[in-house]
Amino acid sequence: NNQPPTAPTASMTNLAPNSRRQSCRRNYLYAIPLKNGLLMRSIGCILLIGSLVPTSSFSPSPNHQHQHCQGLHFQCHRPSISINSAFSPSSHPNKESTGTSWCLAASSTSDDTLTTATSSISNTQRLETLAQLANDALDAHGSDVLKTFNARVGVISPPSDDTDDFQQKYLRLGLVATESYSKDDQLVASLPFYDTDGSGLALAPHLASKVVYKNVLPEGYDGWTGDVGLLAMLLLNEMARLNIDGSGSKGIDLPSRKEGAQSLMSAWVASLPSPDEMSIMHPLMWEEDDQEKLQSSSTKNIYRLLDDIDDDSSWLDEKVWGLDRSTFPETVKIQLGADDEATVEERPCFSADGFRYAVSLVRSRSFFVESSLRLLPYLDYANHDDFNANELRSGGIGMLWGSAKGALLKSGKPLKAGDEIRISYGPKGPADYLLDHGFVPPMCRTSASGGAITAELSFNVDDADRFRDDKMDVLEYETYDLAPMEPVQTFDVTGGPGSTGEPDPAMIQFLRLSKLGGKDAFLLESIFRKEVWGFVSEPVSEDNERSAVTAVIEACQNALSEMMEEEEGGAIIADEKDRLCSMVRASEREALDRTLVYVKQEETALDLKEYYQQRRLKSLGLDSDWSPEDDTSFGGPRVPGGADYDW
Repeated sequence: NNQPPTAPTASMTNLAPNSRRQSCRRNYLYAIPLKNGLLMRSIGCILLIGSLVPTSSFSPSPNHQHQHCQGLHFQCHRPSISINSAFSPSSHPNKESTGTSWCLAASSTSDDTLTTATSSISNTQRLETLAQLANDALDAHGSDVLKTFNARVGVISPPSDDTDDFQQKYLRLGLVATESYSKDDQLVASLPFYDTDGSGLALAPHLASKVVYKNVLPEGYDGWTGDVGLLAMLLLNEMARLNIDGSGSKGIDLPSRKEGAQSLMSAWVASLPSPDEMSIMHPLMWEEDDQEKLQSSSTKNIYRLLDDIDDDSSWLDEKVWGLDRSTFPETVKIQLGADDEATVEERPCFSADGFRYAVSLVRSRSFFVESSLRLLPYLDYANHDDFNANELRSGGIGMLWGSAKGALLKSGKPLKAGDEIRISYGPKGPADYLLDHGFVPPMCRTSASGGAITAELSFNVDDADRFRDDKMDVLEYETYDLAPMEPVQTFDVTGGPGSTGEPDPAMIQFLRLSKLGGKDAFLLESIFRKEVWGFVSEPVSEDNERSAVTAVIEACQNALSEMMEEEEGGAIIADEKDRLCSMVRASEREALDRTLVYVKQEETALDLKEYYQQRRLKSLGLDSDWSPEDDTSFGGPRVPGGADYDW
């Protein structure tokens, strides 16, 4: 239905909606059950954690240093294996400067002692430059655009080289408090949404289809990557707007922003991890061999994610980008730093590589706030903490003319000026954390740590089922209001502390419907059409229940058999990507094993359950033996066969 136009002009709005959604292929991106409270969560800077010890108080802005007399300038050293996790105050605290650079001060030992992981991820001086860019923009425009932002951007170094958490060796940016907070749940930073026109910093999917690409994408465009893909397209456009390669290809000059907001956006985009960094940090950017190891370590379908990305980028390249390279450059050059000390980085943009790079950034930095997936610049610098941290939430933000909706970052514990500010990325399983953020937090690695241990199982209504059309009708119209179910469904199975291995009731309900047949097929008659989904919330018949339980057992066994075998003897795995895959594999095996034990116990007790027939007889009062005393209607006792009717 989509005929390519001769050029991506305003006439493209008349094109038919993207017809690829007409098939039953499932979009796996961010499909997290809302009923369990597992919403699509925030993703901040992936790299991790330094304990920050303040050495003095300071003002939020260098412009106020005369007033406070203790403004800090943090010395920038290359980190060595030995990390001194303290800030160094400027030797001239009262001297005004154009910007304040914030990072961890490290002992000044030889560069030869840098760890391989740190040196391969990023150059410390480069990160200091990026932090400086962000802080300069905050100094100039932060109070106008972000309203509340009692933090600075800093370089977060690992606590030591011999830490058990090898993921902390990755060096990246984070947020540092500029004020003290005596208790938790206090507002640290906020960001208005400006959903109508996108004139602020926050990016939401509807801005792609209704503002930026309104005259470029066909009406009703709906790619395989969903909202993640739309945010990725917005991100690519912001990169193109910074292009300095001299070609004049600068994307679409939308949304319109005031100078201050655009300066903040430019600094944020420049500070994002480069493709080289993401190729180490994020599974979507790994080499194929490493992705294959991850696929054989998890029930999550990473190949489906990659296929979705490739399909969308191919369509966009053919129908949109490739038709107007003067607007949509394949690569861009972005300047980092001030003019006299600037460096230039080349990044892929409107291309297959650029789209995959942008999707990995969106998955690692987006937040589900106010019923929408969003990119929230500057708030997303906050790193994850398993405990004593809050998720980002929505709320009212005081404005000059009243209040507006926006995202709020609140403290999860008491903070001192100079402490790193952490947030929670939400209650997700190991594979979700790895596929979203590129790491597996300690709480998800073993059940003993109290985290969410999950795996995925997928089921479908068989294409060869003689009652498939009836079941599809029930799924589409009679399940949940305004939320029809697809014939292929994926469910979480859980392990971890307190988990019995009991499957999700919704999974068993779906399986009972999909396995309805034989003597139970009468429930699919039109007279029961509106009640059948409620009927299958409880056992239907012993045969039907056995079929549902058997389907779960076989799915668990198949998933376990397809996973890579663990290293014998608990051997130490040297490769860091292999170690991440091993963490995911171990936790998912635990969830599958626990589920398998539970459903096998259920299988032995099928004869003890109450089924539809028994429940129906009980509701009619016909579940006990009849006796003459039970019925004294019509003036006397009634006995079977005693009626004298002339038919």
